Amino acid sequence: MKSVTDKDSSDVELLAAIIGAGLAADTGHKAAMHLLRRFGSLRSMLLASNADLLACRGIGRARLGALRALPELARRYFNESLPCGETIRSPVDTASFLKARMQHLDHELFCCIYLDNRHRVLRFDELFRGTIDGTSVYPREVVKEALSVNAAAVILAHNHPSGVAEPSQADERITRRLKSALELVDIRLLDHLIVGDGAATSLASRGLL
Repeated sequence: MKSVTDKDSSDVELLAAIIGAGLAADTGHKAAMHLLRRFGSLRSMLLASNADLLACRGIGRARLGALRALPELARRYFNESLPCGETIRSPVDTASFLKARMQHLDHELFCCIYLDNRHRVLRFDELFRGTIDGTSVYPREVVKEALSVNAAAVILAHNHPSGVAEPSQADERITRRLKSALELVDIRLLDHLIVGDGAATSLASRGLL
């Protein structure tokens, strides 16, 4: 089991606030500390099975339900931060939205955000779903969907279930293919974000677009 370090203390406090209702303050804190020591991180804890969580001290059905609700609450919160018709305000907003949607997945998912010429969101699409080994991405389908909503620009995103947000050579190749395909119909590729465990890497910021 991993020991909880100083940098993890805020995770302990947040978790204690969720599971500590009805418990003495020190009891809620100890239960949160035990969970993080047992699973190593918030992400690992939230991906754990019901049986593993229920086996932990202080976790019953009610607290299990609270833990299971956390990822869905986060996804809904960030969904509302990027609704259709809203202008993309910053890369940080986009990254936060995508992390909430994708970083918890154990399979690879390829998504597109379609934008108009003022960078207002037209649609968010989950286009291709794969396994932990990868996914097949078809440029023709991306272009087809972009044209169907009359998009002027596109932001691509996919997750790495390994948790490592570094782009691979295959990621760079498909980005170049998609950029070329979109340029043929005068649609700009603004970015491709790789989502990992708590991080999102922008290929545009790396100069790879």
